[in-house]
Amino acid sequence: HVQLVESGGGSVPAGGSLRLSCTVSGYSVSVYHMAWFRQAPGKEREEVAVIERGRTMTYADSVKGRFAISIDNAENTLYLQMNSLKPGDTALYYCTMDLSLWGQGTQVTVS
Repeated sequence: HVQLVESGGGSVPAGGSLRLSCTVSGYSVSVYHMAWFRQAPGKEREEVAVIERGRTMTYADSVKGRFAISIDNAENTLYLQMNSLKPGDTALYYCTMDLSLWGQGTQVTVS
């Protein structure tokens, strides 16, 4: 059984930073396609960042240079470091394993 649980969201002013966490039970984050998605009210779900096999990272153009995706093998946790946050980053953020298993989401609000 695999479970993904996000945490670390909150409310910050523009220009601030947050670090989201996604703890995974059941399988190792280092051997799967792992990603962060976000969805704002009235908007389509958007892929934010991807890390494949724990090594290769890609980002949406809107977050390049500001966000960084990473994993901690020992903690079996996926992270998303978000810097220089903008109001447009406001959304519910989800982590996913292989686009098949999803967490419950953590809210990020930037004002």
